[in-house]
Amino acid sequence: MLKSLFHWKVLVNILLAAAVFTGLVWLTFRWLEIHTNHGKEIAVPNVVNKSVHDAIRILDDSGLDYEVDSGKFEPKYRPFQVLQIYPSAGSRVKDGRTIILKVNPKTYAQVSVPDVLDRYKGLAFRQLEQVGLKVGDTIFEPSIQRDAVIRMMFNGTTLKPGTLLPRFSTIDLVIGAGPKRNIAVPNLVGLNVQEAKAIIAQNLFEVGLVEHEDGGQDESDIVYYQDPASYDVRDQGMQIDIWASKKTPAEMGAKINQLNSIYRIKIDTTIPPVRYEEPVYVEPAPRISEPKKSTPKAETPKTETPKAETPKTETPKTSAAKTTTETKPKTTTSSTAPKTTTTTVKPAEKPKAKKVIVE
Repeated sequence: MLKSLFHWKVLVNILLAAAVFTGLVWLTFRWLEIHTNHGKEIAVPNVVNKSVHDAIRILDDSGLDYEVDSGKFEPKYRPFQVLQIYPSAGSRVKDGRTIILKVNPKTYAQVSVPDVLDRYKGLAFRQLEQVGLKVGDTIFEPSIQRDAVIRMMFNGTTLKPGTLLPRFSTIDLVIGAGPKRNIAVPNLVGLNVQEAKAIIAQNLFEVGLVEHEDGGQDESDIVYYQDPASYDVRDQGMQIDIWASKKTPAEMGAKINQLNSIYRIKIDTTIPPVRYEEPVYVEPAPRISEPKKSTPKAETPKTETPKAETPKTETPKTSAAKTTTETKPKTTTSSTAPKTTTTTVKPAEKPKAKKVIVE
């Protein structure tokens, strides 16, 4: 078997196969080198802080491709300024490599204006701030919708909901300040219905009942009656009713008199008005308590009854025994009235001498 292995024909076949394999490998690498520019690298140029137009021109001259990516707008940088590149500047890349450019956009991204019309101003402020819009001036106008948003303004023009604006744009709001008071009602008699409606809106009133004599809706009919009457004073937002006909107001005298009896009630001014006076409540004066005068009690002088002293009588002394006799006088006092006391003094009686027997 070894002899057959080292036969010259076998060796020739092996050599031919090795040569063919080596040639194929060399051709493969050669093809890759030609098509991939193997060993040829290009340094990425530094285009940071340049405008996007200048950066694209430089990359084209270097044989590199590019891709522009606009990120978040930064107001401290110029619009369309290149902020960052990838791969970084100075890196060596193949010819035709795509370089990603991060560019500062021209302005903020656009947002849709929310619908805040006819809403309370506090709620409108919050909704606008949530989408990134700022509230500028607040202008108050007479309106029956107090503290509600009537219009939105941007750069002096009326803004509609859904309009796209750059983020952080400033919007002015027109807010209702409440109805205007004491407005004179315009004279509509003699105008057609279309003109009357326009005059009503211009004077801040609302169109109420519109009654045509023939039951139609022809706005070319002539107004022959209105309620309230012209030059009456009303508040903003009040309704004005009109009656119209194809006839002139002079031809509608009977109808006008009929309407006057309903809407123009005359008040007899000869009768004095009844005055309703509410009773005036008067608070009672506070009672001042006078200090009580203390009447001094009359003191009844006490009369002291003098004590009657009874004279002492001495008996003669004897040698056998000494005898001493003392007699106390009897006094009686009597009291009568509670205030005055009278005392009757009886005359002192003479003491009786006791007999002493000495044996």
